[in-house]
Amino acid sequence: MFKSKALHPAVLAGACALMLTLAAVPARAEVDIKFTLDWKFQGPTAAFLVANDKGYYAEEGLDVSIDSGNGSAGAVTRVAGGAYQMGFADINALVDFNVQNPGQSVKAVMMAYDAPPFSLFTLKKNNIEKAEDLVGRKLGAPVFDASYKLFPAFAHETGIDEAAVERVNMDPALRETMLVQGQVDFISGHYFSSMLDLKSKGVAEEDIRYFLYADFGMDFYGNAVIASGDFIENNPEAVAGFIRATIRGWKDIIADPEGAIDVVAKSDPLIDKGLELERLQLALDVNVLTDHVKANGIGDVDEARLSNSIAQLAIAYDLSSTPEPAAVWTSEFLPPAEERMLTP
Repeated sequence: MFKSKALHPAVLAGACALMLTLAAVPARAEVDIKFTLDWKFQGPTAAFLVANDKGYYAEEGLDVSIDSGNGSAGAVTRVAGGAYQMGFADINALVDFNVQNPGQSVKAVMMAYDAPPFSLFTLKKNNIEKAEDLVGRKLGAPVFDASYKLFPAFAHETGIDEAAVERVNMDPALRETMLVQGQVDFISGHYFSSMLDLKSKGVAEEDIRYFLYADFGMDFYGNAVIASGDFIENNPEAVAGFIRATIRGWKDIIADPEGAIDVVAKSDPLIDKGLELERLQLALDVNVLTDHVKANGIGDVDEARLSNSIAQLAIAYDLSSTPEPAAVWTSEFLPPAEERMLTP
């Protein structure tokens, strides 16, 4: 019969001590994060979906759920109201919200679009070749469109009278159609959206003329990762972990954009993969992989530039106050620059 060999008393005591030590150390609690996008599940927001799909958030101790949105203003409101802890939204919409809702502070914690996608589009047959040609014409857009809301700043910067431009508001799905049908003379929209939507309606790229706000001295930032003040205060490690995981997502979608679109399709099987791949590449080329980001990494801002853009925004939105950058932005949760470098 097999007889067990008794453990030496010293070994037994050591094992018991180890078990007691392990029992005394609580397991890291998983932090739940409800994350809202600014819009639909599309190529440019693939980084968040990839980070979730590959388990990067889980590795940081985060249980993240990602929902589509209905515009940047809506995303900021969702986060400020507590329904979502974090989100993806235009930092200019955040500035506007914080000024109008003191006490419900939301902050941007990671910049994604170093160059904003804010644009105006027209067809070459409309003979609009410069900003002055917009006077007396019809601008069409949804009222919550970021480029539409910033049109007063564009008018101020280019010296045209915004009151001399007629506004026509419509559902987002009708924007490009109304331009093609001639019901409006020009539209506002994100560069990587309206360009592709016009092409999908049969308009040749050479027949499209566009004005990027950034080309007219409007040095705005674009979309950023945002978080509520309460969540930042109570879960700083979770915010930092979310950013680390998201940066891994950005690196992955640059390295394998086709694979990124496959992940997006898991959230919305009805997407046109070819269209979303093109949309992602446009966003990367124009809005994400700028010279600044290539040299300094993704995520941070230049505070002087941010301050200047807030001043321009105050004019555009007729804000009651002009907040300091620290009121809407913090870089304290960003990893070191060398960990934020992106390789196209």
